[in-house]
Amino acid sequence: MASDSNMLPPTEQAGAFDNLQNMDVQELLSAMHEVDQDVQPAVAQAMPALAGLVEALISRMAQGGRLFYVGAGTSGRLGVVDASECPPTFGVPHGVVVGIMAGGDTAIRRAVEGAEDDEEQGWRDLETHNVTEHDSVVGIAASGRTPYVVGALNKARAHGLLTGCITCNPDSLVVEACDHPVVAVTGPEFVTGSTRMKAGTATKLILNRLTTAAMIRLGHVQGNRMVDMQLSNAKLVERGSRMVADATGLNMDKARSLLLSHGSVRAAVTAHKD
Repeated sequence: MASDSNMLPPTEQAGAFDNLQNMDVQELLSAMHEVDQDVQPAVAQAMPALAGLVEALISRMAQGGRLFYVGAGTSGRLGVVDASECPPTFGVPHGVVVGIMAGGDTAIRRAVEGAEDDEEQGWRDLETHNVTEHDSVVGIAASGRTPYVVGALNKARAHGLLTGCITCNPDSLVVEACDHPVVAVTGPEFVTGSTRMKAGTATKLILNRLTTAAMIRLGHVQGNRMVDMQLSNAKLVERGSRMVADATGLNMDKARSLLLSHGSVRAAVTAHKD
């Protein structure tokens, strides 16, 4: 049995802790915290590959190309979250970074049975966005074998799009289907096969780094400030006002007035300098 188990992908192998039902809450939490220590070293090992993917993305996005995430289940939801946070954080238009999920928007909240098993649907979903060879597709699949993702990457690469993936299983189909595989080998999950845990955490960290690095290099951050962020609530107006005040020497009231009249930190600071 042990040898058969060792032939499984890392995320499908049994973890270090068993008989979880016999643990009390403190024991469960401590054990989960212990195995989560596998995540950061795994992500660190993936950084050189991620750098190659980001560099390739930047050159295309600088020429108007878009970034599409394609995933299913937890992986798909993480892609949708990362894409949805780019407009408010970096001020890029909706549609520059797009999260596409097997089963559509309904699947963000409720699983759509069988959606991830359709190898053709991922590319069909991409085609609704009129993708071109200037765009990039990053497949997200912790398991490395999701047909929806693998099929989308194969078709995207065949059509000349830049392709990458984020996975936690090496030597998997998704790795073979793309040009820039990013693999974080997080190993067995605390609950066997539950990739919403360690694999999901590693995926979120990689996505954070991917879009943040890309957006910084594309000019949407100055110093360490989100100068193009959308002023969508009172907290962000307050933050933006502080940025303007720091950059211009104005008091907070004048900084806020300048910010609101120009709509962004960048525009407000530029107007003051002019």
